[in-house]
This record gives sequence, C-alpha cells and structure tokens, in this order.
Amino acid sequence: MKYLTRLFSTDIGIDLGTANCLVYVRDLDRVVLNEPSVVVRQVNTHEVRYVGARAKEMLGKTPANLEAIRPMKDGVIANFEVTEAMLREFIQKSLRQVPWYRRLLPPRVVVAVPSGITEVEIRAVKDSSKRAGAGQVRLVEEPMAAAIGVGLPVTEPCGSMIVDIGGGTTEVAIISQGGIGYSDSIRVGGDELDEAVMQYMRKNYNLLVGVLSAERIKIAIGSAYPVRDEVKMEIRGLDMNGHVPKTVTITGAEVREALQEQVRTIAEKIHAAFEHCKPDLAADLVDRGIMLAGGGALLVGLDKLLTEETGLPVFPADEPLNAVVKGTGMMLNDEDLWEFNEN
Repeated sequence: MKYLTRLFSTDIGIDLGTANCLVYVRDLDRVVLNEPSVVVRQVNTHEVRYVGARAKEMLGKTPANLEAIRPMKDGVIANFEVTEAMLREFIQKSLRQVPWYRRLLPPRVVVAVPSGITEVEIRAVKDSSKRAGAGQVRLVEEPMAAAIGVGLPVTEPCGSMIVDIGGGTTEVAIISQGGIGYSDSIRVGGDELDEAVMQYMRKNYNLLVGVLSAERIKIAIGSAYPVRDEVKMEIRGLDMNGHVPKTVTITGAEVREALQEQVRTIAEKIHAAFEHCKPDLAADLVDRGIMLAGGGALLVGLDKLLTEETGLPVFPADEPLNAVVKGTGMMLNDEDLWEFNEN
C-alpha cells in the first residue's frame, strides 16, 4: 500500500505565510509556487474570483461588489473559509505541474506553522488543508523549517539561532540536537513595517497611502542602518486636508526613522532569547552567530544593526524568502529529519 501511495501521489511542502504562500513539490525538487496570500471574492455570494498575485493587485482598489481578503493574520488562519479556498487553488495549481498519475491520490502535505500555536489552531490548519485536497497532513514549526532550509546543523549537538521575520510575525529560536530549546514570536513583521510607513506619511505629510504603496516604499528605499548614498522617492497618495491626489518626495533616512521602533522590537526579542539560553549554547552562538530568514531579512542594513546591538555576527540567508518552504522540502526528502520533528 505504501508503494502504491508513493507511486500515485506526490509530497508537497507549504509555507502558509501571512504575506505569501510558497509550495514545494517533492517530485520536481523545487519551489513551484510563490503567491501572495490574498483572495478576492464576491461580497454577496462569497464566490472566489481571484487568488494570489492577481488578487493582491486589487488590494485597496476593489469595486463595491468585490472584497479583497488576507485570510492569514499573524501567521495563523483568521478566516477559515477563505484560507481553504486559497489552499485548494494553490495545491491544485502546484499539482498540475506533476505527471497525471501522481495526481490519482491526494498528496501528503507538510505545512510550516508558527511555534507556539494553540491546539485549536493546529486542528484548523490540518482540517483546512484536508478539505483543500490534502491527504495526510503533518506540521512543522517555522523556525525549525527555516533553520533546515538555510542549512543550519539542526541535528548536531551545537546551538544555532534563527530569526525568521515573516509577514505577520518574527520568530526567534535557539535550536540544538534536532529540537527547539527556546522559541518566541512577536507580532512584528513585514505587515507591521508597512503600517509604520503608512503612519509616518499620515503624521508627517498628511498623506494617505495604501498598503501596496507602503510596501513599495519599504522595499525601494527602506533600511535599518544608515547607508552611504541616501536615495529619494516620489510618493503619490491622498491629501488628508484637501482630499485630492498629492505627490511628495521622501528620503531613505525618513523611512528608516519610520521603521525604527519595529526594528528595535526585533532586537529586544533577540536579547530576551539570550536570557533563556544555556551557557554552553551561548558559547556556540559566539562562533556561529545569528541567521536571518524571511522577507524581513532583506531589509537593507538589518544585519549590521543587529550585529551592533548583539555583538554577534549576523548573516542573512542566501534565499531568505524561500528558507521555510525549502526546509519543508528537505524534510520530505530526508526521513532522518522526521525522527526529530514528529507532529
């Protein structure tokens, strides 16, 4: 039976993120999907119209008969019905890339979830995944998946620290011998950084900008540490006083100021992790440093700031956006890793 299951089905790893959903397919040995976690549906009938990239383009621009929904909040499911529809679309879209006979049986699915989620949230993720077309569903904590994905020696008797800055949360974990010795999460991530930019524009320029505009500003000129050549950017939005379209120019230094509080919160959470770290593990971290994963790791100068704050070397992962989903893929391909991560 196990042989038939392997022959007529495939294994899928899913990073069900607040901002983006990524899918790895074992048969293809690669990430086959990276789409925003956004769904557009009819207001009255709740019929799903768009999922993923097309849906994200409509954030803040939908007509009265449509609504754009982000069903994930702080890394967990906030809207079960919409999440199920989104998962179904993403799973089916991924399966269309494998041979037809690999689609005869439901896929085995591994889903990365935030550390410390409740039993109710665990059941919600499993139930939603199964209703979306999955067969067997297993969960892995995001910090562990990220650590595996970036190549940290998680099964060895040495300490490694991973800081995974996602869309809704930042996960800080110390890992050793295949287990998470300490982990904690805070509701600070890409979404909070975008909101900080929006608030800064309202407060300093009386300008209302949308979520997509704030994200573009953050990516284009945002930073956590002073850069040599500060750049400027024209921003278009709605003037709060005259209620007419308006254009202003802001600098990278201003965006850095807007993000300062959130970045400091992440640094404080890392310091809190050291307080729970055993002396021998702390000694390992002096040499091994801290690894950054998730979209937040792409913020310019974040590694330099955290190095300055902690006194330890800080390294952004080579592919921080793919760290978690790559970790789920590596677990699917290495049964030994399951011995440490049964869930």
